[in-house]
Amino acid sequence: MTELTVVIADDHQIVRDGLRDALFSAAPDLKLEFRIAATASNGLEALSLVKQHQPDLLFLDISMPLATGAEIVNDLQRWSPDTRIVVFTGIVAPGLLASMVDSGVQGIFSKTAPLQEMTNRLPLLLQGGHFIAPDLVTAIEQGQQSAQLTERERQTLNMVIAGKSNKEIARLMNISPKTVDKHRTSLMQKLEVHSIAELMARALRDGLIDSGGLHP
Repeated sequence: MTELTVVIADDHQIVRDGLRDALFSAAPDLKLEFRIAATASNGLEALSLVKQHQPDLLFLDISMPLATGAEIVNDLQRWSPDTRIVVFTGIVAPGLLASMVDSGVQGIFSKTAPLQEMTNRLPLLLQGGHFIAPDLVTAIEQGQQSAQLTERERQTLNMVIAGKSNKEIARLMNISPKTVDKHRTSLMQKLEVHSIAELMARALRDGLIDSGGLHP
């Protein structure tokens, strides 16, 4: 039976305990033995422990105190290049998720999914494969769609969010109210929303609100 050393990094004790229990429960079926080398409750501690133990597997929360998973992944890969990194997250911000994919982590799983989804994918990840939870793939794709907004549409979006009328936006952008209405219609179609409330929620979720964009 293959033994794998593991570091678990999450700022919630209940999550660390849950991951440990899930690994131990899945071990016989996977024909693996997991040895928990250490657990970390913040990003700097995670980095230090990975340097120290050079684990086979690191389970990493994407958002922790002191240093987030996103901030330290490159350092982790430099100090322990053979460590397989499995990210858990409750965050669906497309830009952050996309950066995790680009960084080359082996797995990205949602904290809202059953832990069995992760344990079922471990053989794939250990063999060099990659897996991104389907709901997170959808979030990334939606973010890519958001990125297709034109600069004028982004300016219009920020002014709409700021509560400005079409006439005010037209005056500030030096365009006609009819053109403003065209921009509004286009960006709402691209973002697949049907009201200002939905537009605001989508803009907040995807990180599209830019205070600099409020003044063209």
